[in-house]
Amino acid sequence: MRTLAAANPDHVVLAGDVLDWANTKTGQVRTLVLAVAALMAIIAVLMAWWKTRSFVGTLVAFVLAALVLWGISNLNVLKTKVGSEIDDTAASVSVVHVTGDAPALAGEGWRVS
Repeated sequence: MRTLAAANPDHVVLAGDVLDWANTKTGQVRTLVLAVAALMAIIAVLMAWWKTRSFVGTLVAFVLAALVLWGISNLNVLKTKVGSEIDDTAASVSVVHVTGDAPALAGEGWRVS
């Protein structure tokens, strides 16, 4: 345990206090990012309506804005999906040593299949 002599000599700073503060700030930043993204999505939909004056263009802008907001709010789901697809692809790739005149894709004398 460590004391902060400059602020209060009787106050003890624990790691849990710092972690709670960091988690609170992370949550606040996440909320701010989502609010800014929602505001930008609303502005993008309004600009699409203003420029095109058509229902279809506005609907497309609304759907794209909704997809972007969903992606921002569900980054953990996307990270898990992308990570599992990368792991699956890496497991299915095999490296074969090529002898002869066959074209090599990954360096001299090696081919990825």
